[in-house]
Amino acid sequence: MFLLDNQVVRADWRQAKAMVTDLLAKNGAKVLCARRWDERKLAYPIRGRTRGTYLLAYFEITGTSLNGMRRDFELDERVLRYLMLKVDAIPAGEMEKAAEEGADGYVVPPPPTEEATSPERAVFGDLADRPIQENLRRNAPAEAPEGGDGAEAEVPEAAAAEES
Repeated sequence: MFLLDNQVVRADWRQAKAMVTDLLAKNGAKVLCARRWDERKLAYPIRGRTRGTYLLAYFEITGTSLNGMRRDFELDERVLRYLMLKVDAIPAGEMEKAAEEGADGYVVPPPPTEEATSPERAVFGDLADRPIQENLRRNAPAEAPEGGDGAEAEVPEAAAAEES
């Protein structure tokens, strides 16, 4: 799986996909299928980007070619991150999804709205948009009274009666 710079994908999806498949082929990989998986808001900025598009690719490669391929992807600024895992077989339906994307009429879907992609926003509402420090400040315990260091605490009447 490859996380691509969303600006490159928005400029031309087919060219962005070809860039990845060409780098795979350059290193001796046989690309079985590759397709657009999803576009998402990133959990944290990567190289100044806040959105990215995932490309899911299945390929065959020998172990000796992996190091060169990893180096190529790390040097390419259009690839923000990548993850390579070994699988025994391509999952059912992947070849069909990749074929649909390869059709002439395929158009990259528009980016999703923030409300639709943010489960935090659905649960926490506007709190999800506030910085963490602001939320902590709002929920912080009250300050110590003037003239005291906060070490002396008032004892409720019932507790004071038990102590005597």
